[in-house]
Amino acid sequence: MNTVAVFGSINMDITAFVDRSPAPGETVLGDSLIRNGGGKGANQAVGAARAGSAKTLMVGALGKDPDGDILARSLNESGVDTEHIERVDGPSGTALITVSSSGENSIVVIPGANAQVDAPVGRALEAIRGADVLLAQLEVPPGAVASAAEARAEGATFILNAAPAVPIPQNLWDQVDILVVNEHEALIMADAPDATMDQALAALLERVPAVLVTLGGAGSELHTRNGETIAVPAVMVDAVDTTAAGDTFCGVLAAELAHGNTPLIAMQRASSAAALAVQAKGAQDSVPQREDTPAFWATHFDGK
Repeated sequence: MNTVAVFGSINMDITAFVDRSPAPGETVLGDSLIRNGGGKGANQAVGAARAGSAKTLMVGALGKDPDGDILARSLNESGVDTEHIERVDGPSGTALITVSSSGENSIVVIPGANAQVDAPVGRALEAIRGADVLLAQLEVPPGAVASAAEARAEGATFILNAAPAVPIPQNLWDQVDILVVNEHEALIMADAPDATMDQALAALLERVPAVLVTLGGAGSELHTRNGETIAVPAVMVDAVDTTAAGDTFCGVLAAELAHGNTPLIAMQRASSAAALAVQAKGAQDSVPQREDTPAFWATHFDGK
C-alpha cells in the first residue's frame, strides 16, 4: 500500500454549539459543548487514513498531559500510525471553536506542543523519506515544514495546505508541488489582498506548479502552470458543522493521489468526503469512514 505522511498540528478541540456567534462584547447561551480530537494536521491524517487508499502516518508533537494521551489514542483508533509523534513538556495544543446553527465556525488556536515541532530527525525523517505524498499545513512553524518537505524522496509529491495563511520562507515555496487554499487564503498567500482571483492565481502559479482552490459551495478548481484547469462541483447538502470539511478534503486528496488516482478522481472523492463531513458535528468525529465515501462518490460523480 502507498503511504501518506502528514506533518502538522494536533489539538484538543473544545466546541460550543450556539444559535449564532456572539458579536464583540456580547454573551450568548450555547446549546451544547463537545471535546474531541482536532488540529489541521491530525484531522487531515484521519481523513487520509479513513479514505482507505494509503497507509497514513503522523509526524508532530503532543504534550505530556492527559489530552496528549487521549489524542494519540484517538489517532490510533482511526488507523493513523502515531509512532513518529514526539511527546514534549507542556500542554498539548487546544482549539476553542464556536459553531452557529448555520454550520459556520470561528476558531481560536492555542498552539501548545505544536509550537515545538521542529525539523524531522531520526525515524520521523526516515518515515517522511518513505512516503509517496507529504501533506502539511501551517499550524506548526513554517521552517520545520520546509525541512520536512526538503527531506521527502525524489518523485514524492508535497502538498501544502496554506492554513492558516501566514508568510512562509522561500525555501518552503520552492518545495511545493500543489498549494491548497481557499479564496481568502489565496489572496493572502499571493500578497494581493485587493486582487481578483485570476490575478492571485497568476501570482501563485509563478511560485508553485499547481494551485487547488476550494470554493465552498462552488466546489474546487485545480489550476496548473501549463494552463490546465480541473473543476469539480460541490455536492449540495445540509451543513451541520463545517469545522473539518477542508481538512477532510485535503486528507482524502492526499490519499487518493498516493494511491495513483488522477487529480480529477482524487478531487471528486475529496469533495464527496467533505460533503459527508459537514453533515456531522465535531472535527475528527465527522470524518467519514472508509466504506462511506466510495458509495457517496459513486452516486454523485461516477461516470460524470
